[in-house]
Amino acid sequence: METVIIKALQLILSLSILVIVHECGHFLFAKLFKVRVEKFYLFFNPWFSLFKFKPRNSETEYGIGWLPLGGYVKIAGMLDESMDKDALKQPPQPWEFRTRPAWQRLFIMVGGVLMNFILAFFIYSMVVLAWGDNYIPIQKTPLYFSETAHQAGFQDGDIILTADGTQLSRYDDLDLFRVIDADNVTLLRNGNEITLHLPADFKSQFLTSKTPFADISVAQVDSVVPGSSAEKAGLQVNDRIISVDETTTNAFTIVSSQLSKHKDSDVKLGIVRGQDTLRLVAHVNEEGKLGFLSNRPLVGVSDHYGFFQSIPVGIGLGVRKMAFYVLQLKLVFSKAGISGIGGFGAIGNLFPPTWDWFAFWMMTALLSIMLGVMNLLPIPALDGGHVMFLVYEVITRRQPNEKFLEYAQMMGMVLLISLLLYANGMDVVRAFFH
Repeated sequence: METVIIKALQLILSLSILVIVHECGHFLFAKLFKVRVEKFYLFFNPWFSLFKFKPRNSETEYGIGWLPLGGYVKIAGMLDESMDKDALKQPPQPWEFRTRPAWQRLFIMVGGVLMNFILAFFIYSMVVLAWGDNYIPIQKTPLYFSETAHQAGFQDGDIILTADGTQLSRYDDLDLFRVIDADNVTLLRNGNEITLHLPADFKSQFLTSKTPFADISVAQVDSVVPGSSAEKAGLQVNDRIISVDETTTNAFTIVSSQLSKHKDSDVKLGIVRGQDTLRLVAHVNEEGKLGFLSNRPLVGVSDHYGFFQSIPVGIGLGVRKMAFYVLQLKLVFSKAGISGIGGFGAIGNLFPPTWDWFAFWMMTALLSIMLGVMNLLPIPALDGGHVMFLVYEVITRRQPNEKFLEYAQMMGMVLLISLLLYANGMDVVRAFFH
C-alpha cells in the first residue's frame, strides 16, 4: 500500500505541474493579446470546486477542481470544453477571443503546447546540470538479445552500428526503436561488419510479445536478498537465469519483463550453475520481483556540464525523447498498440516505488513531451483541433461555420471521453485479470 501511495503522489504532483504550465501558456498569450480569461483551474470542477479565488479588480477566477483529469482556462468568446454556447450568442466584445485576428488566436491555442515543450527542455537541462548526462554508447557496447531477436539473426555480443543507414549513438529507447523499426541493420560481429536484413514482421512480433529487444547485461545473479523468494527458491550468486516459464531469458531486462507478467504467482526458472542446468520454482511478489540483483557492467559515459553548457545538451535529450514518442505514435492505431493503451494506473506505474527526484523529474519531462505532442493531434476538443481550424481560416481567409465547429467540438469530446474510459478500463482489466 505504501508503494501505491508514493506512486500516486508522484503522479499527482507531476500532472499538477504539467497542467498548470500548459494552461499558463494559453493564459499568457491571451493576456498578451488582451483577451479576457474568465477562469484558470487546476483539475475540472463540475458542480463545485475545492478552492476558488478571484483577486480584487481581476476578471479571472482561479481555482482547484475535484476531478483530477486535467485543467482548463476559460477564455471569453471561445467554444471550448465547457461548451458555453449561450455566451457566443451575445454580440462580440472587443476583449473576446473570437474578435482577434486568426494569427493571434493561433498563438493563444499553441501556447499550452509550447510551454510543455519548454518545460521539458528546461527539466532535462537542469537534470544534466545536477546529475550529468549519463548514457551508454551503443556503437561500443555488445548486446544480449531476446529469443525473437535471435530468430531474426542477431547474436549475443553483436554491436549495432546503423539502422537503415542512420548512425546510432546511444543505448536508449530511440535508437533501439530505430533498430526494431528498420529493414536493414549494420552490425559488428567478431570484428567484421555485416548487414542483417530483418523480417517484415519483426516489429510486430515485439509489439505483440512486449518482450524487450536487447540488454547490456546477461541475466546473472549478483546478490540475493536475505529472506526473499529468490533465496527460498535456492538461487545463488553467479547463477545465470536462462528461462522463465519456458521463455528464453538470456538478458536481464527480459527476465524482469517475464517476471512482471507473473506477479504474485509461481514461476519455473531455468538456471545454469557452473556446468549444470537446474530447474527451480520461485514465487514472484506483487511487484513482479524475486529478490535478487543482477550484475551490470559499467560501460556507460557520464559527462558533466556547467549551467550554460547544460542547456543545449538538455534540449538535445528532449529532442531525442520527442522523436521517440512521435515514432511510436504510428503504432497507436495498430492492434498491438490499441491493446497496450493505459490510463492513469499505467502512467503511475512508470514512477519508482520509492521517492527518487532524478526519476521523478525525468518522468515529468517525458510526460510533458507526451502531453504536448498529444495536444497537437488534429482532434477537435484538443488544441490541435483548434489549430487545424485556425490554419484553415488563415489559408482560406474565412472562418468555418459555427454550427460545424460546435458539432466538431462535441464529437471530439465524445472521442476523448471514450478513449479515457477505455484506457483506464484497460488498467482495471490488467490489474484484476492478468
